[in-house]
Amino acid sequence: MDEGEIPSRNGGGTAAGNETVIVRAPTEERNSGTYDIDLLPALGILREINAEDTTVPRAVGAVLPELARAVELGVAALENGTAIHYFGAGTSGRIATQDAAELPPTYGVPPEWVVAHHAGGNDAVQRAVEGVEDDWESGRADAAGVEPGSLVVGLAASGRTPYVGGALEAARERSARTALISANPDAPLAEGVDVHVGVATGAEVIAGSTRMKAGSAQKLALNSFSTAVMVRMGRTFSNLMVGVDATNGKLRGRVVTILTQATGLGKDECARALTAAEGDTRTALVSLLAEVDADRAARELDRAQGRVRAALSALGVPGQEPHA
Repeated sequence: MDEGEIPSRNGGGTAAGNETVIVRAPTEERNSGTYDIDLLPALGILREINAEDTTVPRAVGAVLPELARAVELGVAALENGTAIHYFGAGTSGRIATQDAAELPPTYGVPPEWVVAHHAGGNDAVQRAVEGVEDDWESGRADAAGVEPGSLVVGLAASGRTPYVGGALEAARERSARTALISANPDAPLAEGVDVHVGVATGAEVIAGSTRMKAGSAQKLALNSFSTAVMVRMGRTFSNLMVGVDATNGKLRGRVVTILTQATGLGKDECARALTAAEGDTRTALVSLLAEVDADRAARELDRAQGRVRAALSALGVPGQEPHA
């Protein structure tokens, strides 16, 4: 197989059990700085791992312009009423699953906004299922429900995972936008995607162990991506989570604290506004800052598609315009 070549899509798309696939990617190379790692005591091993880990944030920082393009594609998908879909296998799939699962409780968004697809299904999230990542047709099948205008984000450390390739291919056929997050700037699957976020994490501490730096980079990139999408969708006010609604006593206390931080008003006044807003954080916040009743605050939020600053601007509260 030539360097960077993607395994055959024929024969059901699954690599045969006796097929040898040599992956040539930066993550598979030997790290010249850790040749002696198996001769070191525990502290020495940890120091070498830590030294390599410190390079990851810089590598992610180098691809922020590409990541920003992916964020805008994600915002466009959600604004158009479609969704963001993650596709990954192994470590990449588990990171995607975690990210998607944490967004509804953090930002109060429907789970349909961001959906994770892991090669092999839920069983493969808990334990490794051999061979599923090599199934191109499985990726295509899992992407069959993707709607036109959605954003499909493939995650593959090597940038060549067949399952992810199949999903990206099917997504393009369905007129979805596509992005790839990899640890390989020359990823084979980057051809044809709208955005490639190729993080140059280089050789791993243990050659080929992509749960290390490559996994850390994907975690940073995906968390940053989804957080930026939520901010752009108006699910925060300043740096506060205002998509969380008071559905129980603990959350009510948290929301009251958020309202006091956002407004500078006392807890009692914020609690009363929250009650009037029937537990809706953003309605209570707009009501307090614009000094209007909950009904009017809710109407303006609805016109502003849930964006607090846009609703406040419409109500004449100054200082709500975004930076250029």
